Amino acid sequence: MTPMTLDFVKMSGAGNDFILLDNRDGRISLTREQVVKLCHRQFGIGADGLMLLVPCPDAQADWAWTFYNSDGSDAEMCGNGARCFARYVQKVTGWTKPSLSFLSLAGVISATFEGERVTIRLTAPHGLRLGEQVPTSAGTLSVNSLNTGVPHAVVFVPDADQAMVQKLGAEIRYHDHFKPRGTNVNFAQVKGPNHIRVRTYERGVEGETLACGTGVTASALVSARVHGFTSPVRVQVQGGDELHIAFNDHDGAFSDVRLNGPATFVFEGRIQL
Repeated sequence: MTPMTLDFVKMSGAGNDFILLDNRDGRISLTREQVVKLCHRQFGIGADGLMLLVPCPDAQADWAWTFYNSDGSDAEMCGNGARCFARYVQKVTGWTKPSLSFLSLAGVISATFEGERVTIRLTAPHGLRLGEQVPTSAGTLSVNSLNTGVPHAVVFVPDADQAMVQKLGAEIRYHDHFKPRGTNVNFAQVKGPNHIRVRTYERGVEGETLACGTGVTASALVSARVHGFTSPVRVQVQGGDELHIAFNDHDGAFSDVRLNGPATFVFEGRIQL
């Protein structure tokens, strides 16, 4: 196989890190094994996910992305990745408008720039299920579920520091209750009114990440139902940053869901595959 040289940008969204590639000319074609190698933290660049910028195939959005988890699987949506992607598009295309839209597998995502912070408007959440009793090795847990572009389970815990994120996260992620595709798993601690701390076990990364945008969004919306939270909700993530989730809650349905947080450039480089 002929070696391929890739120019890349590494970015972080509240500690959730990504590799971004410009594929507007369509010359980059990656195998699952190549994605895994690039995302490997010892033998590659290291990342939770990888995004390619591609033209939107129709007029419904300004741009489009191809998104891979670090295990090489496709992902419908990634909240922290979406913020990074928006700033990357701004950088490599010279985009000067205050907002842009892009097509994901979850639908069209819009982003608005606020310096190093970006607000993204997510697709409408669906599939809310509250208080389902799920048997685990730690006993039967009350698990809430919501799809915010990708499926999420939310478990409320008294102390996020003590949550068994790796063990219970993996168990719930692959639980029969969430077959066939599994779920992401969030452990949420109520810190005060409209304020939670969240730790997330991410499907496709198969471990805890320092932040998960769609996960904190699901946790905030579930908190609105379970704990009476109102918009906006402040969420402290494992990486130390604070994300803000705003939403409309009318007649029992959520709409206009927005996620605000940082999107920072870490470094640029060139790698040969």
